Amino acid sequence: GQTPVFPRILGHEAGGIVESVGEGVTELAPGDHVLPVFTGECKECAHCKSEESNMCDLLRINVDRGVMIGDGQSRFTIKGKPIFHFVGTSTFSEYTVIHVGCLAKINPEAPLDKVCILSCGISTGLGATVNVAKPKKGQTVAIFGLGAVGLAAMEGARLSGASRIIGVDLNPAKFEQAKKFGCTDFVNPKDHSKPVH
Repeated sequence: GQTPVFPRILGHEAGGIVESVGEGVTELAPGDHVLPVFTGECKECAHCKSEESNMCDLLRINVDRGVMIGDGQSRFTIKGKPIFHFVGTSTFSEYTVIHVGCLAKINPEAPLDKVCILSCGISTGLGATVNVAKPKKGQTVAIFGLGAVGLAAMEGARLSGASRIIGVDLNPAKFEQAKKFGCTDFVNPKDHSKPVH
């Protein structure tokens, strides 16, 4: 459903090291280890100050914007022509330019090749469960799709104390892995001739 803004550098999940910072940036310094997040926080708007939302007025996810917020320009070029940004991160690049509000500083001892999945998959699934769905202790939760986001959502349900966690996926091989994240029941809709609900 994205507006076709091309050419652009895709990618939204990564870990990296700050190479340099722009004017006025005081929260980060060269050498800091960071995770990019495509739904950033300005820390000033009503959404950023709310406990119920993270849809920052300035840095909310915007798949149509292919430029930097400050000046409306791209930081990528090839042969003098702009290459557009993707969700403010463009992580399929050796170097990228990211608004400081879309970076989370992390411990430099954390292995970047492992913690990179925290910049989207795990934070999205876990955050959606713990901060939005907010299951109560003893409740039943169903998770549809057992990829990285689904497994992280499952972990959030487990941490919240859900007593029954139903994993729903078309691939039965995912059930064994899902058990490690708290899955108590598995449903493959293809195994049923009637709707499973």
